[in-house]
Amino acid sequence: MEFTLPAYNNQTFLNISCLKQDLSHKDFSNCVFKRCNFSECNFFGSSFIDCSFLDCNLSNIKVDNCGFQGVIFERCKLLGIIFAAIDTLLVEWTFKNSIITLCDFRDLNIKESKFLNCEIKEADFINTNLTGADFTGSDLQASKFQNTNLEKVNFIGARNYYMNPVGNRLKGARFSYPNVLSLLDDFKIKVEF
Repeated sequence: MEFTLPAYNNQTFLNISCLKQDLSHKDFSNCVFKRCNFSECNFFGSSFIDCSFLDCNLSNIKVDNCGFQGVIFERCKLLGIIFAAIDTLLVEWTFKNSIITLCDFRDLNIKESKFLNCEIKEADFINTNLTGADFTGSDLQASKFQNTNLEKVNFIGARNYYMNPVGNRLKGARFSYPNVLSLLDDFKIKVEF
């Protein structure tokens, strides 16, 4: 399928395969994308408002100046995406049960973002404002948190995270045992029971 119109409203796209297509400067509002493959597509300057991506492959998409407002990614594959280049005027999104690998969220103000039960591997959250975000049940293996605002972030049930409590803001963040012990790694201390 080719997206030839500048705007799409209240539409459902099912089993669409659009590999490496130029989908720049499109407006999607109240749309549902189900089992779609957008690998390596260019969404430069596009906006997504109140849209859902369900079981989609979004590997290596380009999202420069792209807007995400009220967007849900559920059971999606997001690989190698540089989210650091998005339009940050309005960002509101939820990731559920998704695979997020080698994605760059650095320098973003993405307060209240939800990453629920996701595999977030080798993601970059350097200099990111994640105040009030929710990582419940997510695997954060090899993801980087440096100079990150993690105040009031929910890490209950999250695992494989590593962050230096001195190099990040953690006031009011919530953790669960035993994973919270990883916060002591930089101090080279031993905890015995």
